[in-house]
Amino acid sequence: MKSAVMKNSLPILSKEFIKAYIITMRPYLMFVSGITGLVGFSFGSIELSLNLFILFSAAFLSYGFGQALTDCFQIDTDSISSPYRPLIKGLVSKYQILFLSLAGLGYCVIVFSFFNKVNLLLGIISGIGLASYTPFKRKWWGGPFYNSWIVGILFIMSFLASNPSSDLNSLKLFTAIGAIFFGYANFVLSGYFKDISADKATGYNTLPVVFGRKVSSLISDIFAVLSFSFSAITIYLILIVKNFGNSFIPISILIITLIILFIAQFRLHRVVQDEEAYHSISLVVHSYILLLSAIALANKPEWSIVLIIFYSCYIFTLKVRPVKNQI
Repeated sequence: MKSAVMKNSLPILSKEFIKAYIITMRPYLMFVSGITGLVGFSFGSIELSLNLFILFSAAFLSYGFGQALTDCFQIDTDSISSPYRPLIKGLVSKYQILFLSLAGLGYCVIVFSFFNKVNLLLGIISGIGLASYTPFKRKWWGGPFYNSWIVGILFIMSFLASNPSSDLNSLKLFTAIGAIFFGYANFVLSGYFKDISADKATGYNTLPVVFGRKVSSLISDIFAVLSFSFSAITIYLILIVKNFGNSFIPISILIITLIILFIAQFRLHRVVQDEEAYHSISLVVHSYILLLSAIALANKPEWSIVLIIFYSCYIFTLKVRPVKNQI
C-alpha cells in the first residue's frame, strides 16, 4: 500500500530522490568502472593531479549511471530478484531514472571528450550499447560479452584521455583489454547465478537458465583463467621494460588474487540456490579490482597509497550495501 501511494511521488533532486537514485546506482559496483578507468590512465602520461581526479570521477560514476539506465529496461526480472530497489518499489519513476542517467552519462562523455575528441564517438557508441543491453541479456550467448565490450571501451577512452596524441598500437594494451574483457565477462556470468529463478520466470535465457549451473560454472572457470592469464602477461610486459624494478607489489597482488579467484570459482561450483551466489560473486569482483590494481601499480608504483585508499573504500561500501545477498 505504501509503495502504491508513493509511486512516482518523489520530486527529482529532492533529498529522498537522491538517496533512492544512489541506491539504484549500486555504489559498491562503481569501483569496477573506477578501477577500469584508473588502469587505462596508468598507461598514459597523466600524473596525480586535478585532471586525473576529474577523469577518474567520470569513470567511477559511469557504472552507476549505466546501471541505473539498464534497470529501466529490466523491471520485470528485477521485480522478482531485487524487490528492494526504489524503481521496483515505485519510489521513483522509470522516466526520472532515464532522464538523470542519460544526463549523467552525457556528463561523463563530455569529460572524456574534453581530453580527447575521439572519445565523443566512443562514448556515444558505449551509450547505445548500454541502452540496448537488455535484448542481449535474453540470449545465452550475448549477455557477458555484450557487457564486456562496453567496459573495454571505457578502458580505451581512459587511455586516450590520458594520451591525447597516442594510439593503441601496443601489445600490453591489447593484453590489458583481454584481462578486462574476460574479467568483466566472468563478473556478469557469475552475477547471473543470483537471478536464475527470476530470469527463468521472465524469459531471460541467460547461460545458467539454458545450460544450468554446472556448465555455466565451467565456462566461468575459463573466463577466470583467461582474465588472470592476460593480467599476468600484461604485468610481465610492463615490468620487463623496467628490468622488473618495483615488481614486488604487483606480483604479490597477482599471487593473492590467484588464491581469491580460485576460492571464488570453487564456491561458484557449489552454488545450489540463487541466494547463495553472492559469496562467490563478491570474490569475483574483488579479483577484478585487484587484478587491474596490480596492472596499474606495475605502470605507476607511485599510486600505491591512492589504490590502497580506493580498495579500502570499496570494502567499506560493499559492507554497507542495503541487501547482503545482492551484488
